[in-house]
Amino acid sequence: MQRRRFLQAAGVGAVLALSGCLGNDDTADDQQPSASGEGSMGGATGDTELVLATTTSTYDSGLLDELNPAFEKRFGVTIKTLPKGTGASLRTAQDGDADLVLVHARGAEDEFIQQGYGVNRRDVMYNDFVIVGPSDDPAGISGVGSATEALATITNEQATFVSRGDDSGTHKKEQALWEQSAGEPGGTWYQSIGKGMGDTLVQADQSGAYTLADRGTYLSMEADIGLEIMVEGPLKGGPEILKNPYGVIAVNPAKYPDVNYAMAMAYIGFITSPEGQSIIENYTANGEQLFYPNALSEEPTFGEYVPEDYEG
Repeated sequence: MQRRRFLQAAGVGAVLALSGCLGNDDTADDQQPSASGEGSMGGATGDTELVLATTTSTYDSGLLDELNPAFEKRFGVTIKTLPKGTGASLRTAQDGDADLVLVHARGAEDEFIQQGYGVNRRDVMYNDFVIVGPSDDPAGISGVGSATEALATITNEQATFVSRGDDSGTHKKEQALWEQSAGEPGGTWYQSIGKGMGDTLVQADQSGAYTLADRGTYLSMEADIGLEIMVEGPLKGGPEILKNPYGVIAVNPAKYPDVNYAMAMAYIGFITSPEGQSIIENYTANGEQLFYPNALSEEPTFGEYVPEDYEG
């Protein structure tokens, strides 16, 4: 793809300084770009492009429809969103075709950083995974307190299960759950479709099947499908193994000098600021909160910046 250039008139320092003061105060309001797209950044015009590779859950749930316009208005920039799932998003960034990633698979994120492709990781938010299925619950897993036990039961009953099969964060979590369960996916009852979360939920609904979903996307689609939550995640008292944290990472400009690093860091500053975190906290679907912000903390959280097994 054609790469973007750095902002011509605004240096990295100017953008980073601005990204650090994105609260809901009068000063922040004064920093918004004018109608022409030029603001206090001194040259950030409306045709400036920021490429965000992200998991489909942030896109399908509608969250980015709230976050991105606020950022675009503030900085006079157009965000090009590539919703591909975590694995594909990280590969896109590794190819130099994105400026930053917003994903939810910590092991894959750590590898991305260890290989030198990503820098300046931040925690953003979390929700959880749930196992959903048809209301008649043919495998009889409703209310089971263990996700791995539920999958083992689905295997024994050979109840239809639809897998994203796309190397996304949700798919990676599903694979980890299968490995810890007594079940083994395969056969005609296990359908791997290689699609995003929204499409997977639709197909599971049409097939009378079970699937693993992030709660945010499920809640955003709940009114349009007949699937029900069979196994809850930790937000509703379920097992901690179903927790679903999200992180944002800038692509390393040392590897890709043409990456729009300045604007990527501004975006990271925005979604981890009080304003961005408030947008996340207040975003709901069907009256329920979809994501829980966790970027702001009075106590140091050094583990968010480096791979989890980093010993320094």
